[in-house]
Amino acid sequence: MSDSDKPISELGLGSLSNRFRDSLSCDANKPDSQELDLGSPISTLRTRHHPSATVTATSSSSSSSGSSGSVSGRTGLNPVSKSSNSGDISGGENNRPTAAAGNFPRSFKSGSSSSQPLIYSGQSHRSPSSSSSAVNSPSLNALPAGNIYPSGRVLKSSMASVSASRSSRPDVLGTGTGNYGHGSIMRGGGGGKSGSGDGIANSRMSDSESVKRAVGSVDPEEVKRAGNEQYKRGHFAEALSLYDRAIELSPVNATYWSNRAAALTGLGRLGEAVRECEEAVRLDPTYGRAHHRLATLFLRLGQVENSRKHLFYAGLQPDPSEVQKLQIVEKHISKCVDMRRIGEWKSVLREVDAAIATGVDFSVQLVMCKAEALLKLHQVDDAESSLLRIPKWESHTISMSQARFFGMLSEAYCYFVRAQIDMAFGRFENAVTAAEKASQIDQRNVEVAVLLNNVRMVARARVRGNDLFKSERFTEACSAYGEGLRLDPSNSVLYCNRAACWFKLGQWERSIEDSNQALQILPNYKKALLRRAASNSKLERWAEAVKDYEVLQRELPDDNEIAEALFHAHLALKKFRGEEVHNLKFGGEVEAISDLEQFRAAISLPGVSVVHFETASNLQCKQISPFVDTLCSRYPSINFLRVDIQENPTVATSENVRIVPTFKIYKNGSRAKEIVCPSRDMLEHSIKHYSIYNS
Repeated sequence: MSDSDKPISELGLGSLSNRFRDSLSCDANKPDSQELDLGSPISTLRTRHHPSATVTATSSSSSSSGSSGSVSGRTGLNPVSKSSNSGDISGGENNRPTAAAGNFPRSFKSGSSSSQPLIYSGQSHRSPSSSSSAVNSPSLNALPAGNIYPSGRVLKSSMASVSASRSSRPDVLGTGTGNYGHGSIMRGGGGGKSGSGDGIANSRMSDSESVKRAVGSVDPEEVKRAGNEQYKRGHFAEALSLYDRAIELSPVNATYWSNRAAALTGLGRLGEAVRECEEAVRLDPTYGRAHHRLATLFLRLGQVENSRKHLFYAGLQPDPSEVQKLQIVEKHISKCVDMRRIGEWKSVLREVDAAIATGVDFSVQLVMCKAEALLKLHQVDDAESSLLRIPKWESHTISMSQARFFGMLSEAYCYFVRAQIDMAFGRFENAVTAAEKASQIDQRNVEVAVLLNNVRMVARARVRGNDLFKSERFTEACSAYGEGLRLDPSNSVLYCNRAACWFKLGQWERSIEDSNQALQILPNYKKALLRRAASNSKLERWAEAVKDYEVLQRELPDDNEIAEALFHAHLALKKFRGEEVHNLKFGGEVEAISDLEQFRAAISLPGVSVVHFETASNLQCKQISPFVDTLCSRYPSINFLRVDIQENPTVATSENVRIVPTFKIYKNGSRAKEIVCPSRDMLEHSIKHYSIYNS
């Protein structure tokens, strides 16, 4: 017997980036000191050159961020002017743009926001080969200049197709009215106040022209300044294309790499932003803003050690507010580790939520930790659904995949939790695969090794138990399932399978006990409900049986076996209570009445009869007739009749029916209720009132 349930929602166990849903947050994106976002992979990084001069880190003195920011030296045929890193993006609280990066859950949003955030209307992902995917505007047909193929050949493109490839529906900048902030993009020219559309559209067209001019420039500073302007307006995809062009012209300028990281952050692609910042600090190890940006990124990703490393980089003065935030996050994660070690899972949940609220809003590991805690607290459905809220994690990013969480590699921990959830849902093969993957990633971790051994043994015990059940060796099957439960005491499927064995052995009390255990873990486990109801019926505990069968019928309204079991349980309960029960039969179809004599004989039968008076041509009758067939199956204790008043005018006259659809309810031959043109809910409510189930 293969008694395990089919998966409610199986996630593949290929690469993590394919298994977890893309999820982006709607955070304010001030790259210097605010929280950032995560996203998707990019193409191979460009060929790197060591700078010919040391770059001195300085901060921008105004919000324009348009000052020069290249490094002295020469690349190819393009001269590079000597300058500091003052071209890095900066800005005050009031001009910080916000990117609409998807439908990431509210609990994962940053606490910081601008006074008038930019709100975007759409999202599209770019392909891995493109370094300028459009999140808030249509994707480009041409790759931006500066991308490198695996061969290392630089692809040069004028990017003139940026404007030409846009949709025929123009993108229009909003005016700040309603729910939109200044600079918002509204599709098709909609939104805003009447009379302001033409000026806004012209502004957008002028903006596109400036992008095209900048892309065609050979001066990296001019390209960077145009990128800064696009960034300030919240046009992160366009800014990213321009920074790509600036890097192509001057690949040794750390500022361009740092600015590119800021644009990627605005697009919600934190993994790529980390790599770009790492390139910036490689080019200029004293570049304070890039170190600070890295510290902020790593903190949001939950990597406090890496965050501390860059926040307290030698010779740099850390921001006191960021230091305080780091210390708070370290405190919560440390408590989370301690509580997990002693199995205080409610405390683990509390500390995880606190860390996320503090700013660690893009940590895959913390979400997996929350899922593990929910699983241990027998909130299995919540644990499963929490996996759908996991942000996309680029496992190929070495600095992330090599980080450790609870003593194991981060990627291994994700598979470690996934294996436990699969086991709880009876997905034994998936659980083994996930545990093996965790073991391959972190071969020396003892916790992973123990889990893999247990999962394999539990899966074998389940297979052995099923084979014994099929051979009707129920006592031995009970022992096999028991072996699996000793290794995995929270496995609802093994409890339910053993309950089936106890039922076959006539030990109904023990069957109910195991069914209760399974339902405690999975409250909506239908097989466990069915076995408990059947065992209660055997013990003549009719009220308990009826309660479970009613739940099952609501979940499976078209299951005829459950409907019949509920019918007989209701009859037995009424007899047990001493109520008068006529010789009722289960089920049947809606009976068509052909004459007055047949009609009177049918409504005179013991019990309740419901008569549907109709005409074949009436639209309302046609619409409600299929529902009457459904009610006939749903309430098998009631006799359902159908009368066409045009074909049987004598019946219609005797019952004084002039309007259709009309429903009349008869009890033991006497009319009890009449309903004219009822809604479906009203009709079912009335029928249920007279049903045997209305105990």
